[in-house]
Amino acid sequence: MKKLLVMGLLALVFRPVFSQENTESKTGYRYNNNFDLAIGAGNGASTALSWSHFHKVGKKGKFQIGYGVRLTSLFGSNVAHITAPATLTSGKTGLGVIVGETIEANLDTLTLNSMQVNFLNISINLQYAFSQKLEVGFNIDALGFSFGGEQKGTFVAASQRRAASQETAKPTTANVLLVSDNDIGSLNSEIYLRYWFSPRWAIRGGLTFAFSEYTTSRKLTFDNDRFRAKILMPMLALTFSPYR
Repeated sequence: MKKLLVMGLLALVFRPVFSQENTESKTGYRYNNNFDLAIGAGNGASTALSWSHFHKVGKKGKFQIGYGVRLTSLFGSNVAHITAPATLTSGKTGLGVIVGETIEANLDTLTLNSMQVNFLNISINLQYAFSQKLEVGFNIDALGFSFGGEQKGTFVAASQRRAASQETAKPTTANVLLVSDNDIGSLNSEIYLRYWFSPRWAIRGGLTFAFSEYTTSRKLTFDNDRFRAKILMPMLALTFSPYR
């Protein structure tokens, strides 16, 4: 009887300690890491491999902020790339491009026969968990670089004062998220709904909005050599999280 009493007292003393250790381990860095493969298809096609890590905000942790790394490959045929710099598309820079009107006369077009651009970027992630199984989220690339082969395409000036010409271009190397047309390079973003069908595996569906930017081998109209395509596609993804 005495042995049972002693064991009971020890259990009461050490139970809070063990419980605290378990709680702390669940908030360690190894938790809430998602590894993801996403495929988009529409006016083009894309594949994206990513890793993201989330930090829960508040007591319930339903709102989550994260960061990650994403490698996107974007494909397409006869994709029209439009004049990219904000100084030409709206005549403004900074936040002014959001409300500025588009200057149609400045929008030249570079249509690439074939497009394949790869971009490795750091991403910003926001997510809200309705439950353990259902989440809604948004992510966007912030900074990185692009690579890919040189492509040929047809350049047509909006002013029609210059005859159509055949040009070569390659992906713009630097990728920087700024504001709207102030952005530089190729960037990917997603809005999605994720469902965890098991403790470690989930399926994710939504939309991917990708920017593809190419730089021509020479300056063209308005002394410009940067052209951008904006491609919106349905997206489906599979997520694996080793520890949740």
